[in-house]
Amino acid sequence: MAPTDDPVVLINIFKCDPRHLDQLIERLTALARVQAALPGFISATLHRGLNGRVAANHAVWASATDWKAMTRHPQVVAVMGSILAIATFEPHLYEPGEVTRA
Repeated sequence: MAPTDDPVVLINIFKCDPRHLDQLIERLTALARVQAALPGFISATLHRGLNGRVAANHAVWASATDWKAMTRHPQVVAVMGSILAIATFEPHLYEPGEVTRA
């Protein structure tokens, strides 16, 4: 199986002015709802930074190919435009790793 056919984890850190954090979380939630309907989406978890300036998105996609196709979807592009109006972000794709539970 080619690497692009394996599941990938997206960890995306968003930075914004604290005045916009609630709005950012709302827009990220809307983005996750759009993504959930797209092929290859498995899950997304949003995290609000305790410092009030960051949010993180931890998402799992069936493949890097599915993730890349999502980034070009018209609804995703529109919502991302609204996010870019209030935040910067730094996405990275990862191979799934070990999970440790208590």
